[in-house]
Amino acid sequence: MNATTRLVRFSARGQTVSGEAALHPDQGAWLLAAAATTLAPHLLNLPAWTIILCATLLAWRGWRLWHGQSAPPRWLLLPLALAAALAVRITFGHFLGKTPGLALLAVLLCLKMLEIRNMRDIHVVVLLCFFLQFGMFFSNQSAPAALLALVAATLTLGGQISLLDPASSGRERLRTSALLLAQGAPLMLLLFVLFPRAVSPLWGIPEESTASTGLSDSMAPGSISEMILSDELAFTVEFDGPRPPPSNRYWRGPVLTRFDGFSWHLAPRPTSDRPTYTPSGRRYDYRIMLEPHNQHWLPALYYPAGPVPGVRFAYDYQTLSRSPVGVRVRIDFSAYPDTVVGRNERPWVVQQALQLPNHGNAKARVLARELKAGTPAHTVERILDWFVDGGFAYTLQPPLMTQDSVDYFLFDARRGFCEHFAGAFVFLARAADVPARVVTGYQGGYLNPINKMLMVRQSDAHAWAEVWLAERGWVRVDPTAIVAPLRIEGGLADSLRDGLPFMLRPEYSWLRQWRDRWEALGTRWNRITAYDNRRQHDLLESFGFGAIDSVRLLGAIAIGAALMLAAFYYWALRSRDPRDPLARAWGRFSAYLARFDLARKPAEGPLDYGRRLAAARPADADTLNGVCTRYARLRYRPPVSGEAIRELARDINALDI
Repeated sequence: MNATTRLVRFSARGQTVSGEAALHPDQGAWLLAAAATTLAPHLLNLPAWTIILCATLLAWRGWRLWHGQSAPPRWLLLPLALAAALAVRITFGHFLGKTPGLALLAVLLCLKMLEIRNMRDIHVVVLLCFFLQFGMFFSNQSAPAALLALVAATLTLGGQISLLDPASSGRERLRTSALLLAQGAPLMLLLFVLFPRAVSPLWGIPEESTASTGLSDSMAPGSISEMILSDELAFTVEFDGPRPPPSNRYWRGPVLTRFDGFSWHLAPRPTSDRPTYTPSGRRYDYRIMLEPHNQHWLPALYYPAGPVPGVRFAYDYQTLSRSPVGVRVRIDFSAYPDTVVGRNERPWVVQQALQLPNHGNAKARVLARELKAGTPAHTVERILDWFVDGGFAYTLQPPLMTQDSVDYFLFDARRGFCEHFAGAFVFLARAADVPARVVTGYQGGYLNPINKMLMVRQSDAHAWAEVWLAERGWVRVDPTAIVAPLRIEGGLADSLRDGLPFMLRPEYSWLRQWRDRWEALGTRWNRITAYDNRRQHDLLESFGFGAIDSVRLLGAIAIGAALMLAAFYYWALRSRDPRDPLARAWGRFSAYLARFDLARKPAEGPLDYGRRLAAARPADADTLNGVCTRYARLRYRPPVSGEAIRELARDINALDI
């Protein structure tokens, strides 16, 4: 009886039943483990109600399996499916996009686990598991996610094997699953290297939302101090040669020019393939691995040279990606911090950097007029001196600001974070007729002692200012560095004592050491997953292929896959399992009789072979036919004892005809 027949005819308590009871308990357990492992990596991205519902349905499925109960009636499962679809629609407002689609599929997988009635339902469960394992990489391509996907795929394949061979042991199922995955590894590698890289989301529509963490295109009091609480990695940097000192590690992001009285915003920004300045002076070459944030801005040291593939340069010296950064990207930059920019700035840019609302923050306007000096440079110095002498404190927990936020910060609170200092400074400079603007980005970074790479986190987010001086162009001014110089030289942990993020607290230094090792490993993995179309082109070009379009890449994949399949087919025909003692003994028996021109024919079964031997050697008919009969019984009527195989091997070795 084959595996499928045994699966369908399985009966519980001596009665032949259909539906869920057609599964052996261990088969159902394999499928349940495969479904649970498949869903585990999605827990961080799905809504809470989805997680609770899936856990409840899988627990219900396990309970019914344990008690040998059949599938629930369809009139109960159908309303659950419709209610889940409605909940997804209410939660996300649509079904398009990765997160609502995966949430719906996760619920459907759990419902299908409950509905198993025949082999078709089982195959649907297996396919849903495979699809959700693939869908996990839409949101997470880290090494732990890949490992979980590998475990889930192994269990899913083991579940399939348990259906086809119910008599197999758990170890045999795992071994077969691992062998199948290993056989697919060469094809996977071929597809990874040659498959055309997508430059937009796979489903052809943009992301359903912007990044939940990271810099945005506006800044209000408190917006950056909220980011400091996040220990999430923003990007990593690897330098070729010496690293710039901490005072020059300003990673320039969005440049905010417009002020509405409370928040700072982007202004229109014409872009080009090359920067508008000529790089000069010291040079720092580095590679940045940027985490996805679904926006165009790219953090870059002052001042990047161009052109850079896939990068645009804005008039305000922002560095921008041609498309929103929805996946992890790797970009090579060269920075020239001594470059002079904007000395011959366009008049409309200067005028834009002087604009203020007509009303609001009256005290700050009066103060700016008092601090105004003979030259813009002298005015900037007087404003900074006022910050030094004003009794200001650098804190992660500033009070809430009122509508006249600049006045409240300068004259009442006098406590704030970098966005408060940068915004107030730019307001005072403009009110004193000095062109200025706010720059947001990141400052500093933590040098991982394991791989010597700079790890820049959301907690390194920073805001500073730029002023335009006719004789010097645009000059960086950081009022935070005046009030809290340790913030620039030593980082956030050295400049704050209240409200530090968990991992920055001194008492957890031992935990940071483990994180350093883990992130060093993750960085190596990220170098692999950041294999985009540019790196693919560079790799193929290094092998002498030159420019290859998508059609030729797909053709190369087809040829490579055909060659691999042919190699596997040849290996399957030629291979013999040397670990099978029964096959070895049978091979020796045929080789021994080949001396008498009685070798077994390729398509000849053991019983037919025995009859032919008996007819050819009547005197030894009982001995030869007995060996063939015993081999057939041991090969095709399991279970087989090791002693019976060894006894047959001894009899074959003792033959003398």
